[in-house]
Amino acid sequence: MRKVKVLFLCTGNSCRSQMAEGWARHLKSEWIEPFSAGIAVHGLNPHAVQVMSGAGADISKQGSKTLAEHS
Repeated sequence: MRKVKVLFLCTGNSCRSQMAEGWARHLKSEWIEPFSAGIAVHGLNPHAVQVMSGAGADISKQGSKTLAEHS
C-alpha cells in the first residue's frame, strides 16, 4: 500500500506542526508519511518534545525545517 504524504505547515516549525507530524507518525505511520515545515526556522521547542514524550510520542529527533527544504 502506498502511503499518503502529508505536510503540516505553520509559522516557525517549532511546536504545532512538529507535534502534528509526531502524532501522525506515532498513530498512523502505516498509512501516512508525515512531514512538517514552517515559513521560518525557529528550532524544536523543548516543551513540545516534553509533552509529546509524556504522551508516548518521541519527536526529539525531528528538526525545524522551512517549506523550501521540502521542495
